[in-house]
Amino acid sequence: MNNNFPGRIAVMGGGSWATALAKLMLNANEHIIWYMRRADRIADFMALGHNPVYLSDVEFDTSRITFSSNINDVCREADTLLLAVPSPYFKGHMAKITEDISHKYVVNAIKGIVPDENMLITDYLTQFYGVPHSQQLVVSGPCHAEEVALERLSYLTVAADDRQMAEAFASRLISKQMLTTTSSDIEGIEYGGVLKNVYAICAGILHGMKNGDNFLASFVSNSIREMERFVDVVCPHPTRNICDSVYLGDLLVTCYSRFSRNHNFGAMIGKGYSVKAAMMEMEMVAEGYYATRCVHLINEKYGVEMPILDAVYSILYENKSPRRAIADMSHKLR
Repeated sequence: MNNNFPGRIAVMGGGSWATALAKLMLNANEHIIWYMRRADRIADFMALGHNPVYLSDVEFDTSRITFSSNINDVCREADTLLLAVPSPYFKGHMAKITEDISHKYVVNAIKGIVPDENMLITDYLTQFYGVPHSQQLVVSGPCHAEEVALERLSYLTVAADDRQMAEAFASRLISKQMLTTTSSDIEGIEYGGVLKNVYAICAGILHGMKNGDNFLASFVSNSIREMERFVDVVCPHPTRNICDSVYLGDLLVTCYSRFSRNHNFGAMIGKGYSVKAAMMEMEMVAEGYYATRCVHLINEKYGVEMPILDAVYSILYENKSPRRAIADMSHKLR
């Protein structure tokens, strides 16, 4: 780890999670760089003092931010790239990069997986951009952007191979309303962030179908067991505790919260919307839609028992009736 880590930090993304993370970064850093794809949004941000589209109630001191819509300028100037773009758009943003980022530190705050390649973000960065795993971190936990921005008490986990590096970045997140812990379970935390979105879609379907709290509680307890089965096979880790907040806590908040895009997406399907109509109705990306197919394909190799994933996949990609899929799934839970 470089003695100056994390150095100059660039927030990559213009959505709600990127905005919340930028607010956290400015609590502990005098200055940040901020990449947003659209120059017109940057102009509006600088004129208004807040993000014109996401979390618009959160005010920023723009004199402490260097905005840019040129991703290569940002990659050149920053020492650490904090990724916070929706996973379906990740490849499109990365494809614009011509700068060598193999010597940079990269923090993955994306709770998703790379479509088509069916790869974790960290693996994709290593394979296609030469960023070693030793220079990568993951930030995750039960933290909806809206509540982070409102400065409600929240808890984040920072994972890295090097615990000192994780602690150094975690120190840039800590505030009165943000607590942190560290971990070395990078892959498990990434997969947990992917799977909880899948399970949140199913929780939303149950809500939309008015299945009730009793069944929902059983469903969530089965979801965490299914998650544990999968990560223990795909990426075993000696100190993982699936009840830690970065796994179970994130699952719970995504399944129950009104801020959860994936839950709201599922709820529309449960109420009778077609998958296509529900996607068109959503104002933001429901990453669990893409994650469902990716994990389904990955699991063809491993053969882990995943009745919940299979049910969601059958609804989203095989046009199976939600009522029939949930009924079939319910007999496989315990």
